[in-house]
Amino acid sequence: MNKQLIVYSAPGCRECELVKEFLKEHQVAFEVRDLLANREYQQEVEKFGFMGIPVTAVGDEAVKGFNPGELNRLIDLVKSRSGQTEE
Repeated sequence: MNKQLIVYSAPGCRECELVKEFLKEHQVAFEVRDLLANREYQQEVEKFGFMGIPVTAVGDEAVKGFNPGELNRLIDLVKSRSGQTEE
């Protein structure tokens, strides 16, 4: 199972940029998947039940939009799965 955060994004998406900045501020590694660059990424987003972006996912957990509370929950999932703890 993937233990890394994935941000499904597209160029010019302001909310996507907010999500990426939030993750950078929390020093969490993430992969960006540009929906315009690869049709398969859109299909991955749809499998989570979402039609729009940004979608942030780890494993089978996903959050749509810029929602700091839910993003923190995903960050905690990543850190607990990788054995990292935040001091």
